[in-house]
Parts: sequence; structure tokens; C-alpha cells
Amino acid sequence: MSDTVRQKAEHAKSLVDEVTSITLPEPEGEIVPLEQADAPVSAEIRARMDEIDISDTGSIVNFGSGAQAELQEISQAMLQDVRNKDVGPAGDSLRGIVTTIRGFSVNELDVRRERSFWEKLMGRAAPFAKFTARYEEVQSQIDRITDDLLAHEHTLLKDIKSLDLLYDRTLKFYDELALYIAAGEARIAELDAQDIPAKEAEVDAAPESDQVMKAQELRDLRAARDDLERRVHDLKLTRQVTMQSLPSIRLVQENDKSLVTKINSTLVNTVPLWETQLAQAVTIQRSTEAAAAVRDANDLTNELLTANAANLRESNKMVRQEMERGVFDIEAVKKANADLIGTIEDSLRIADEGKARRASAEEDLKTMEAELRETLAAARARRDGVGDTASAAAPRS
Repeated sequence: MSDTVRQKAEHAKSLVDEVTSITLPEPEGEIVPLEQADAPVSAEIRARMDEIDISDTGSIVNFGSGAQAELQEISQAMLQDVRNKDVGPAGDSLRGIVTTIRGFSVNELDVRRERSFWEKLMGRAAPFAKFTARYEEVQSQIDRITDDLLAHEHTLLKDIKSLDLLYDRTLKFYDELALYIAAGEARIAELDAQDIPAKEAEVDAAPESDQVMKAQELRDLRAARDDLERRVHDLKLTRQVTMQSLPSIRLVQENDKSLVTKINSTLVNTVPLWETQLAQAVTIQRSTEAAAAVRDANDLTNELLTANAANLRESNKMVRQEMERGVFDIEAVKKANADLIGTIEDSLRIADEGKARRASAEEDLKTMEAELRETLAAARARRDGVGDTASAAAPRS
């Protein structure tokens, strides 16, 4: 709520207290007859009796109507407007502000909630920025509705004061009707006790030529008396209806007062409470997001510590193993030494085998050479020519 609206609401509260503290007077039920009235009331009744002219039908028909003129001006100007126009929009504004708050879902705060199929299809997420925009929209709606409520409140306050005036004038009209009724009944009593008996005596005392005229005057007087009696009866009915309208006015006024009190309580107490709750919801979500970020950072730190410790252990194991190894592995040296010994032994064996084969070959060569010489010698001994040719090719020992 803006500071301006808050100041207006606080100012309206004093006006509400002022109008709700007014106590309206209650109407008096009994009509005081002329003979029982005190001097001031008796004078008022006699003044209204003087308005009756028995010879004028119009004065009888309009008897007591002048008291209603001012009341009609007030009631026609405001009652229909108050009942049908002003109360409805105020109630609509109250319902509107409730609907606005109810439409604000705190579940939208959860940015980690599972998105609906429609949100996934439309590519909609639930970021905190979107919720903040929604909060600002709700806040603007609350401000707009509170302005409307203030306008309705001032209108209702004006109507309550007008209803006070209407009630006061209606009560005066109610009391005025009592005076007119008392005046009419007193005049009827005078007619019954004085005027009509006097006119009857005139008819009886009049000569025969004037009796018809006097009898008509008597009938006119009695007719006027009956008209006055019917008019007084109508005034009694009007007074009864007026008496019923007084609680109706008060009922409308009490409803307006209750609505004004409710509006003012909503503006002064409820709306700030709602705004506080909304602000708390935003703050709580911010704290939740901050806590989630801290938790994620702590989880990452723990994961890094665990991973680094495992990596350090593995790396240290490898390094220490390599550090503890010699330049050459003893197994490799043993194998190389065995292979070297084998190589030397193979070389010696092969050399011995070669030496033996060569020695054997030399023996074979000597044998073959001896055999060849023997053959050649035998050939020369035959002297067939072959030996000469062969001996020429054979080497000499």
C-alpha cells in the first residue's frame, strides 16, 4: 500500500468512528389528543386545525400533505442510489481484492517443481524473476483496488450522513403526522359535538321554503366530516408506513456502517497484513534459493574433497611405488642374465659344434683326397690315356 493510500485510510478511520458513534432517537408511538396535550403541543395542534376549511374540499384532501414535501426531496434523491448503486461496487471491490490474493499461488515460488506438459510444450519455466513479476502485478492490483475502496468508503460515509438527515426528517414527519392526526380528530370531534348538531337545529328551525337548502348544507357538512375522517385515517396509515420506514432507514444505514467499517479494517489492517505475507513469501523464497546455492556449493566442495583425496591416494601410491623401485627390476636383470648366459652357452656350443664339423670335414676331405689319388694312380697304371688326362687335372701333393 502506498503512503498516500495509507494516509487516506487512516484519515477515513476517524470519519468512520465519527459516523458510527451517532445514536439516532427512537420515535414515540402514541398520539397525544388535544385535551391531553401540554400548552406548546396544544398550540401546534390548534394551528393545524386552522388549516381545515370544511367548506373547501381541497383543504381537506391536502390536509397534512405539506409536511411531506421536504421529506420527499431527500428520500427520492438518495435512497434508490444508496441501495442499488453504491453498496454493490464496494462489495465487488472487496471480493476483487480477495480474488486477487487467492490467485497469487505461492507454489509458483518453487523453481525446482516439475513443469507441466503445457509448460514444457510452450517452453515455460518457473524462474524466480517470473514470480517477482507476478508479485509486482498483484501489488499493483491491490493498490488499484484499495483506491476504489477508498472512493466507495467516502461515498458510503456521505450516504450515512445523508441517511442521518433522512432519518431525522422522517422522524419529524412522523411527529408532524401525529399533530395533524390529533388536529383532524379534534376537528371531527368539534363537528360531531358542535357544528353538525347546530346545523341540524338550523334545519329544524328553518321555514319550509328554506329547509331543502338547509338540509343540503347539513348533508355537505356531514360529507365534509366524512372526508376529513377518511383523510385522518389515511394520515394514520401514512404514519404507520412512516414508522416502518424508520427502521428500514436504520437498517440500510447500519449495513453501510458495517461495510464502511469492513472496508476501513481491510485497508488499515488486512491489506498491510497481506502485503507483509507476500513480502515474506518472496523473502523466504530468496532465502531458500540462497540456502540451496550454499548447499550446492557445500556439496560440490565435499565432492571435490572426496575426489581429490581419492586421486591423491592413487597418485601417492603410484609415486611411492615408482620411488621404491630400482633402476632395473631384479626380475628383468635375472632374465637378462639368464638370457646372456644362454646366449654365451649357445655361442660356445655352436662354436664347438662348428669346430667338430670342421674337424670331421677335414677328415672327410683327407679321405676323399686319398681316395681320389688312389683312383688316379690306378688310372695311370692302366695307361689307357685316361689317366694321363686325369692326372694332369689332379693336384700334386
